[in-house]
Amino acid sequence: MSLAAYCVICCRRIGTSTSPPKSGTHWREISEGSLFLTYEVLALKKAVTLDTQVVEREKMKSYIYVHTVSLDKGENHGIAWQARKELHKAVRKVLATSAKILRNPFADPFSTVDIEDHECAVWLLLRKSKSDDKTTRLEAVREMSETHHWHDYQYRIIAQACDPKTLIGLARSEESDLRFFLLPPPLPSLKEDSSTEEELRQLLASLPQTELDECIQYFTSLALSESSQSLAAQKISTHCDKIEANGGLQLLQRLYRLHKDCPKVQRNIMRVIGNMALNEHLHSSIVRSGWVSIMAEAMKSPHIMESSHAARILANLDRETVQEKYQDGVYVLHPQYRTSQPIKADVLFIHGLMGAAFKTWRQQDSEQAVIEKPMEDEDRYTTCWPKKVHCIQKQRTS
Repeated sequence: MSLAAYCVICCRRIGTSTSPPKSGTHWREISEGSLFLTYEVLALKKAVTLDTQVVEREKMKSYIYVHTVSLDKGENHGIAWQARKELHKAVRKVLATSAKILRNPFADPFSTVDIEDHECAVWLLLRKSKSDDKTTRLEAVREMSETHHWHDYQYRIIAQACDPKTLIGLARSEESDLRFFLLPPPLPSLKEDSSTEEELRQLLASLPQTELDECIQYFTSLALSESSQSLAAQKISTHCDKIEANGGLQLLQRLYRLHKDCPKVQRNIMRVIGNMALNEHLHSSIVRSGWVSIMAEAMKSPHIMESSHAARILANLDRETVQEKYQDGVYVLHPQYRTSQPIKADVLFIHGLMGAAFKTWRQQDSEQAVIEKPMEDEDRYTTCWPKKVHCIQKQRTS
């Protein structure tokens, strides 16, 4: 309720609380009453304040979408369309009544005939995606991912109304439009007289150091002592819980954005998120913090290392179609997306002690890296050949 409306109500209550004025009311009495009301209104305005920032923050939480109107005059709705619409409504009422009398389920195609025809698919797919039947849910996600003719607001409707399973499924579908994914929620403000690096140091210092192997203790202490604030990839369950409880998911997202020009730092952060995704009780927190939207975009990256890290995170989150969990250091080259084709065999690539998951399998150093100044890690090497072999094999067998 606005302050002006509240003042008017108070004035009306004051005015109606007294007995009706006599016919012979003097002007002096009227002026005294007006002075009293003016004093009460000013006192109330001074005592009651309205925080407009709260209202603005509430407005930012919701989206407003305007239905587009075609400029083609041939698509304007005429009498025939109105008649068909009314006929649909009448048929719907008859079917709903008969279903209620006969105690039969009401067919889905007729449950939404009172809305626009082009809106039916959106809400029907949303309903299917929340079905108790797993096959129905997977089919709904597949149909969503293969849809490319919707308007922008229709993708946003799905993005706002779908559940975490559907969101993860869309992220793991190769043809999904990125408009299915909302921007991550706003990050919390930093503490006063603090920085991202300082909060990272405090987070690392808060992790328990007892009952850990010497390797983890060494790298954690190294991260605390180095000014570069390197982050060791945490894979201890208690550490993951501590990171989540202390706002680590948001802090890591802030670091991810801060170092957008440094793929190596971003990959280390993604490695931590992938290790945290091994714990199913943290899945809801990871989804709420907006990491699925970030990983959906990273999955479409042309860089194999980045897309493989994102694929590992989403695969560990996807408990609908993936039974395995990919531990630290294990990455999926194929299939990185959901697939209906059966997997006939598993091929495992194991590198040597001085190797790495991606650099060992390169063909050679790129010529540009040899003749020019040092470059980023991803630009120094040619494409990871196990992935390249799969592409060639796919072309030969198709």
